[in-house]
Amino acid sequence: MSLLDAVLPSEPTKKMTMDEPVESLLSTTASKLVGKPINRVDGSLKVSGQATYSAEFYIEGQVYGVLVGATIAKGKVKHIDSRAVEALPGIIKVVTDPKHFLRNAQQGGEKKAPTQGVAEIFYHGQPIAAVIAETFEAATEGAKALKVTYQDETEDAVIDFDSALTDAHPVDEKKGSDKNHKQGNPEQGLKESEVSFDQIYHTPSQSNSPMEPHATLAYWEDEKLVLYTANQMLSSCKQQVADALNLDPNNVQLIARYVGGGFGSKLGIAPESIAAAISAKELKRPVLIVMTRPQVMETTIRRSDTRQRIGIGCDKEGVINTFIHNTITSNLPGESFFEPTALSTHYLYRGENRQVDYQMVDVNKVLSGSMRAPGEAVGMIAVECAMDELAIQLDMDPIELRRRNEPEQDPSQEIPFSTRQLIACMEKGAEQFGWEKRNKMPAKCLEGDWWLGIGMAASARGNKLKLSEARATLQIDGSKTLGVKAIIETDMTDIGTGSYTVFSQIAADLLGLPVDHIEMKLGDTSLPPAVGSGGSMGAASSGSSIYLACQQLREMLADKVGLHSDTIQLNNGQISKIGEQEATVTETIIESGKNVATELVEKLAEKTSVAIPDSVLDLLPEEQKAKQNRYDFSRHKNYSLADIIAQYDDQKLSAKGEIKPGKNEKTHRQSSFGANFAEVAVHRVTGEIRVKRMTGVFAAGRILNHKTATSQCYGGMVFGIGSALMEEVIHDKHDGRLCNHDLSEYHIPVNADVPQLDVILLEEDDRYTNPMHIKGIGETAISGAAAAIANAIYNAVGIRVRDFPITLDKLIDQLPD
Repeated sequence: MSLLDAVLPSEPTKKMTMDEPVESLLSTTASKLVGKPINRVDGSLKVSGQATYSAEFYIEGQVYGVLVGATIAKGKVKHIDSRAVEALPGIIKVVTDPKHFLRNAQQGGEKKAPTQGVAEIFYHGQPIAAVIAETFEAATEGAKALKVTYQDETEDAVIDFDSALTDAHPVDEKKGSDKNHKQGNPEQGLKESEVSFDQIYHTPSQSNSPMEPHATLAYWEDEKLVLYTANQMLSSCKQQVADALNLDPNNVQLIARYVGGGFGSKLGIAPESIAAAISAKELKRPVLIVMTRPQVMETTIRRSDTRQRIGIGCDKEGVINTFIHNTITSNLPGESFFEPTALSTHYLYRGENRQVDYQMVDVNKVLSGSMRAPGEAVGMIAVECAMDELAIQLDMDPIELRRRNEPEQDPSQEIPFSTRQLIACMEKGAEQFGWEKRNKMPAKCLEGDWWLGIGMAASARGNKLKLSEARATLQIDGSKTLGVKAIIETDMTDIGTGSYTVFSQIAADLLGLPVDHIEMKLGDTSLPPAVGSGGSMGAASSGSSIYLACQQLREMLADKVGLHSDTIQLNNGQISKIGEQEATVTETIIESGKNVATELVEKLAEKTSVAIPDSVLDLLPEEQKAKQNRYDFSRHKNYSLADIIAQYDDQKLSAKGEIKPGKNEKTHRQSSFGANFAEVAVHRVTGEIRVKRMTGVFAAGRILNHKTATSQCYGGMVFGIGSALMEEVIHDKHDGRLCNHDLSEYHIPVNADVPQLDVILLEEDDRYTNPMHIKGIGETAISGAAAAIANAIYNAVGIRVRDFPITLDKLIDQLPD
């Protein structure tokens, strides 16, 4: 390596920390592909079966594994008798590793391994062994036949959440995603308010239930472990795998080019991943372990059940002075995750007296963790139903109550909002939905045998940005119409949300190429690390790193042809000049420095006899002048991007981008906002509930793709239907067994349950979020959707249910005549 190679970076990197509001290049690009509702670039691969998921890869010599779960809720493994199983046809080995097997899955973003050690049992279904066979069928039979002897302590297990509430203990705030908060005197404020409301709401455990089950294909290349696996956050999952097996992270590679949904269940590694890795090491053969649907529900994660107290105090005009949101959640003993139900409560409505308090109950049930919109999805059920109840108590329109309590700034932190369009969303939704036709009094609209009712709820979901990196490369490609293509690389995943598509749109706009000239490489930890898919921050974080990598390429190209970075225009494979720029003070200083650098480089070359790289020569003033003479942009002249790229070594040009969160997240409250409206019908005899129509209006910054964003909102609203009316994980209170551990018994909405959904996306520009001005949207649509349905049910029949889901048995004995 030469001295110059050691000093000069081989790959230029554009870095940005969000410490101040920034303008966006997406406002000035020529093509304006960002925002357009283009079809998914990977859609044809998926519908034709050509998109390969983790369980569909095959490596020569591959064998199959099936996990064996504990059949007690608490106790110890005394003995595993593998002799009879290993004598069965096709069985290779029963693999056990009481020390290293994972007791449960890991939370998203963690760098350390999840809890390991399976000799002690903490919940029914906890994986304790893996049966490996030549075929999946043989492994399945072997797993069923394996005999395990336990020291059964199930009678000491804590399974019933409600009965254990008296044993609730403080949470570990340092490891949570929300914190306890108190300002003013909430209890006294509630007591002294002219109008007060104080009620308890219960939400049950729920299952993420992604379409693709958890799966891992593991194999070793000497000391290197390669996993084809279904994970949402590959960069942190790689660290978890390395920690679990005491490996150098450089010897671990995770690949997940397509992930069939996750909804939070695949944020961290799950037990099958380490079991497959250990088995592959022992057998010296590739091992594929795919969880069954019951195993996915029994051994990955669940959304915690919650008990939420909402206390609101206000004056007779409905102006809130006190807001209390206290929550008890549950998790396995020793685990720190707690459902952050009050994330949006901190800033949603006004009130000088405020309290958020979290407690947790230790239970012997599958790990609780992040499920889509962790916190707001169930927290806003309680908050928004409480607001509806308060509006009725005040004899006030629910929208008017929210309008009167619109805060001028975040009332908890006393910082301004970067943008806030909650009122605009409610007003637009009310107009679209026909809110003015709503019967103010419940049980006043009967059509045939069906009571009809209308309800609404606000939506909010905090916006986040995380460290992410990406690489962008422009290279010659004769197969493309314009003779050049862009390759974008990051280990960010696509879990069905449209990452391949929206990232292609970003790169296409910034580099002036059609979308079919963009090659997107995702889902491989050999690529630059990204935060991954989760928390509605993947598009913003990874998208920003792609944006910055492309911006760096633009600046390098501008320098190559003698333009300023803000006067270069890339469009349809052509480089042209737009506008004029006067040199700033900084640029004048840089130019002076280049004159000094010229002399220094010449002396260095003379003394060391080292050839000066073109990348260095390009920085020198003489070279800049030569470029300006070589490229004449007068009279609107264009130059072919392919011709420019052909002049570089290897006929390609690469750069990286890196985004980091900064001061903006502390100086301004960033959040997406929205409003959900629902109409329901309740059968006057049976209490059957049908959702007739829903409208959602959301403001989430710049929209990258109106079709994929609308689809995300559809999904969120459907999630709300499930949360309101049917989803509930049921554990047997005697032995901890999960009773409804498949999709025939754990009910989620199907086509027949989902009515016409109407989604409206309000235009918004938020310069504080990231260089693209975007925000998360999918989880915003979930937040408040279930509450809108619950409020509509009250409007239909006058029955207020605070124990979710709302099923007909909770209505039937109270239905109006």
